[in-house]
Amino acid sequence: MLPTSCLCTQLRRASRGVTRRYDDALAAVGLGAAQFSLLRHVQRLGQPSISLLAEAMGLDRSTLGRNVRVLEEQGLVQLGEGRDLRAREVRLTEAGLQRIEQALPLWEQVQRELNARLGADRRAELMRLLEELA
Repeated sequence: MLPTSCLCTQLRRASRGVTRRYDDALAAVGLGAAQFSLLRHVQRLGQPSISLLAEAMGLDRSTLGRNVRVLEEQGLVQLGEGRDLRAREVRLTEAGLQRIEQALPLWEQVQRELNARLGADRRAELMRLLEELA
């Protein structure tokens, strides 16, 4: 790769490299990093509306909607009516819960590897800096 002083380019390179590691690990259970992240957000939020889920993930509703449809086609989530008839809720299916259980140890292994590579102090600083930029 060509050296660069462009923050955007370097962040995108790093993002692709890190994402590739998660994608490679999660491929064993038929998920990518983005799909796993979406499933985990749904799990952590309960039965979120599309709007709440999009906000929590930092995505626009249309991007999230496309990603939810992929998981719905795989039988991992269901869309249902929410408390407000205008809002749709995303619910994990039993298959979705099982897929998370299969994927979690793979995700945790990549987490451990990356954390070890950075060390606790540099990881904490990186997380702080990324939060500041987000």
